Amino acid sequence: MDVSANRGSGIKIRDGRKRVLEGAFFLAVMGLSFYTVFHGQDVGQIRDALGRLSPAALLLALFTALFFVSAEGIMIWYLLRSMNGKSGLLRCISYSFIGFFYSGITPSATGGQPMQLYYMSKDKNSLSESSVVLMTVALIYKFVLVLIGIAMLVFWHQPLKTYLKDYFLLFLLGLFLNLLLVVILLAVMFAPGWMKGVIVRAEKLLVKLRVFKNSATRRDNIEKFVDGYQDAVHFLAAHKGKVCNVCLFTFLQRCSVFVLTFIIYRGFSLEGADVLTVALLQASVYIAVDMLPVPGAQGITELMYRSVFSTVFTGGYLMPSLYVTRGISFYFLLLVGSVVICGNYLYRRQAG
Repeated sequence: MDVSANRGSGIKIRDGRKRVLEGAFFLAVMGLSFYTVFHGQDVGQIRDALGRLSPAALLLALFTALFFVSAEGIMIWYLLRSMNGKSGLLRCISYSFIGFFYSGITPSATGGQPMQLYYMSKDKNSLSESSVVLMTVALIYKFVLVLIGIAMLVFWHQPLKTYLKDYFLLFLLGLFLNLLLVVILLAVMFAPGWMKGVIVRAEKLLVKLRVFKNSATRRDNIEKFVDGYQDAVHFLAAHKGKVCNVCLFTFLQRCSVFVLTFIIYRGFSLEGADVLTVALLQASVYIAVDMLPVPGAQGITELMYRSVFSTVFTGGYLMPSLYVTRGISFYFLLLVGSVVICGNYLYRRQAG
């Protein structure tokens, strides 16, 4: 009997079951979100309001959403090229859409990077170099988000509290969790020995408390995780100019999805709120829900949007704006990601 073949078959079955459960969880959350959003709403009024949305604004919003995801692919290509990577610009953009899709259907967006790494290695990119690029992009992404959140808290504190109301504490929690993650990643990068000891001791404590089972594989993964970020340190030190460029481009990328809401606002011919206010409010929603362990932060994003933008989208436009903004910035991009994944599958199958 071929033991390795049986083991491989068992792994495939477990992976298949895991993906089915994740898919079922995603669909259940999406169904609950749609119920929460549509329950008690006047569908006819919403349809009429959507009919008044400017087609130009709709097209610009779609383009902005596509740019938001594509920008990550451009950064992956930019950094990978400095390592003599094998993938071209379009392939790197496809990695970004693949990452968005898997991040959107897994809790806390944990599935995106592993799948990006899988596709990058399939294209004969070095596993270690691909890991460094993805780690660098992820760290800068979180770092920029934290800087935006802190700037809002310092320079826009009172308006933020006024608009967010009861969700202000959720914003503080989201900002704290993002800041904590950035601090942990920086500690791993610049104090690897100390951080490795902390993680190992925490893992042993959780095993003793029977939260985790004893696992040599998990400890090996901890070693690889810390070592991988050490490689990222060397890369950052050797490419300071490129890192600065990625930071600036990431800021532009983040702002693009925040401004998308203002595009919809003007598309409904609404006036009174300026672009900075609308963009900052949208940023506050993103920061608040970014680290929540729910696929795509579904449900809570919609509820928070309804509260935060209730005094911005007036005249019956609140719910239509939510459907359009959330539909374009999440569900539309999720659909594009699924098409990219199917296209990759068909291409590889034909290539044999």
